[in-house]
Amino acid sequence: MEKSCLLYLEENPQIARFVRYNPEWYRYLSREPSRISELPKEAKVYYGKTIPQRVERFSNQMNMVGMMLQFAGAMKD
Repeated sequence: MEKSCLLYLEENPQIARFVRYNPEWYRYLSREPSRISELPKEAKVYYGKTIPQRVERFSNQMNMVGMMLQFAGAMKD
């Protein structure tokens, strides 16, 4: 792997962790170092930090709160 890729991974520990969990990226970066620009996007998807994933997580949490309120209301009666 090129030194520039290694330096990039050292500067970004979360992306380095992503590469450790997905070892195929070592192969990709060894063969095509230009693919390093794809890493942040792939890491966001992996860690669930994209906007759609966050919206879905928030929606699930709101549904859970709604169910708890309904349950509390039913227990009150």
